[in-house]
Amino acid sequence: MFLLPPTGRPQLDTPGGNLLYAASGLALWEPRIGIIARVGEDYPRLWLDQFQARALDIQGIRILPTPVDLREFLSFTDIRTRSTDNPVAHFARRELPFPKMLFGYRDPATRLDHPTQLTETSLRKSDIPADYMLATGAHFCPLDFVSHSLLPAVLRQSGFTTLTLDPGRGYMDPIFFDQVPSIITGLTAFLPSEEKVRALFRGRSEDLWEMAEALAAYGCEIIVIKRAVQGQFLYDAGSKTRWEIPAYPSREADPTGAGDAFCGGFLAGYRRTHDPLEAALYGNVSASLAIEGSGPFYALDALPGLAEARLEVLRQSVRKI
Repeated sequence: MFLLPPTGRPQLDTPGGNLLYAASGLALWEPRIGIIARVGEDYPRLWLDQFQARALDIQGIRILPTPVDLREFLSFTDIRTRSTDNPVAHFARRELPFPKMLFGYRDPATRLDHPTQLTETSLRKSDIPADYMLATGAHFCPLDFVSHSLLPAVLRQSGFTTLTLDPGRGYMDPIFFDQVPSIITGLTAFLPSEEKVRALFRGRSEDLWEMAEALAAYGCEIIVIKRAVQGQFLYDAGSKTRWEIPAYPSREADPTGAGDAFCGGFLAGYRRTHDPLEAALYGNVSASLAIEGSGPFYALDALPGLAEARLEVLRQSVRKI
């Protein structure tokens, strides 16, 4: 990852991405975590060693026999405004030398997914280690449409009882509106950001609660719409209950990965309590710790007991709609 945070030092050619932030959000509450991804032969071994040092099981990291471009660029002009394109301009604005490793970079966020074709980083059933199939809960970070179409069903058939999913930007688009239900059906929780869900419903609805109910009707128990500094909207389809949860008022230094950390915390909370509201509170706390510094593992260095203390405070702030 090449990150120009709102304040502080640039993070250049460092490990990042949705998977690591989500794993960190989960690891705040749960000690045994396996991660799955496909990387190229050029992926730094040092990074894998760092993941293991954080007690992450990396046997699910498939190293392909060719290089794979996994570069990601993110720049903040202020704490609320982020950009993923034109890195040359952002480095120039900060009067920083442009990294040679970013030459030729293209923003992947501008491309829509293909509805049927696998990419080199698409996950396959064969990528899942046999040991991982003994688990009963999993979270899917943003991936391509084909990966999200196929793998949840594979895990359900293997006995997984809790499946959460954060949709990929490449298919949260009106073009995919009639195909997204096939991904949502059977999930425990669907966890899109407000930006993504508004993109999917563009031209159809402006009401977030209406969108949440429509998504739940496809066969998903819980819909959480992540709203950045505004917290989350939670819709519990079973009880038809709406909850508004404010973001924990933490010291915000770098919002990178907050949504992913929320998803990891949500999975931990739901596995512990089987209560959608409690799960959202766990996720909220994970996000609050992640944004107080830069890097996917920043939250894991929090003071012992801090997450639990924040959880107790946050319970007093929720509002039933």
